Amino acid sequence: MKFPSRAAILPAALLFFGWQNMASAATEQKAAPAAVESCAPGGPCAHALPVRVVIVTMFEIGKDSGDAPGEFQLWKERRHLDMRIPFPQSYHDLYYNPDSQILAMVTGVGNIKSAAATMALGLDQRFDLSHAYWLVAGIAGIDPQDASIGSAAWARYLVDGDLAHEIDPREIPKDWKYGYFPRDKQGPNDNSPPHPNGEIFEVNRSLTDWAYGLTKNMKLPDDPGIQAERAKYQGYPNAQRPPFVLEGDQLAALTFWHGKLMNDWANDWVRYWTQGKGNFVTSAMEETGTWQAIDYLDRIKRADKNRFMVLRAGSNYTMPPPGVTAADNLLHENEGYSGMRASLESLYAVGSKVIDELLAHWDHYEDTIPQ
Repeated sequence: MKFPSRAAILPAALLFFGWQNMASAATEQKAAPAAVESCAPGGPCAHALPVRVVIVTMFEIGKDSGDAPGEFQLWKERRHLDMRIPFPQSYHDLYYNPDSQILAMVTGVGNIKSAAATMALGLDQRFDLSHAYWLVAGIAGIDPQDASIGSAAWARYLVDGDLAHEIDPREIPKDWKYGYFPRDKQGPNDNSPPHPNGEIFEVNRSLTDWAYGLTKNMKLPDDPGIQAERAKYQGYPNAQRPPFVLEGDQLAALTFWHGKLMNDWANDWVRYWTQGKGNFVTSAMEETGTWQAIDYLDRIKRADKNRFMVLRAGSNYTMPPPGVTAADNLLHENEGYSGMRASLESLYAVGSKVIDELLAHWDHYEDTIPQ
């Protein structure tokens, strides 16, 4: 889940500087190609920049490079994304590598910002996204029943956790397990089939399975800090494993929830909306918004939704270890995620494996989606 304090990342004024002002404020950045420099953000552009991969991150901590990393920084530094492109119609400027043709964005936290940022990029005529693969790479809460912090999960289903009815749990009938239930139901015990209207999305299963197959045997970063944290989860064998790659589904909700009871709800919620086909593994705040924008852009051929992938790595567990209360564990996690750096390294390692394969055989993957 998202760390509440991460939202204040980049001074908003920077987003509205002119191109030359930005270049002088960040002398280490490369100049943009003349063709793009002459195009206004979002306006007509005779020579759009070709993009092979869009890396979608949600937040950064402090500066874009050189300090404690958030989701964006490792990609910027290690992929040499040195070309800064003004993006005033969104949360954060874009960065591009003209050699690899990788473009990276920071959407801001929450599905409102992620949807708006993705739509803004898709409609920006400075970029040719017709063959671009989209990789969402972000940290997440992770279910200790399925995996350990530092583990990276490829999502097949994206489930919205906000569209619902709710009453306070202290006022629910005795036979209700939760006070939170789908909008078209007569309470949480209504077992009629779901009627999705923005609550559930399925990404390209063949592409996800391909990415998982390519990365499933990778050895992921480990360290004494996360070893100590996972040792606390007695009775949860997957939570005690060293970080690994798996397939597991994503629940997006704007509330940072935590605890055993909420974890049970998340599993039931994903099971319900996927009709038993999905399994809740990671919790974050953006995916349904990002996907909705991609789906709309696909309808006007500004993006290809079949080239969309979601990779989330566990920075924290979604429930406390035995013997610790939900409140105490949540407040402890708010001091700093125990698996933060490990999850960022896993995202980069696993995501890079897929990106490197795509770029190495671009003559094939440009027109043929792997499966």
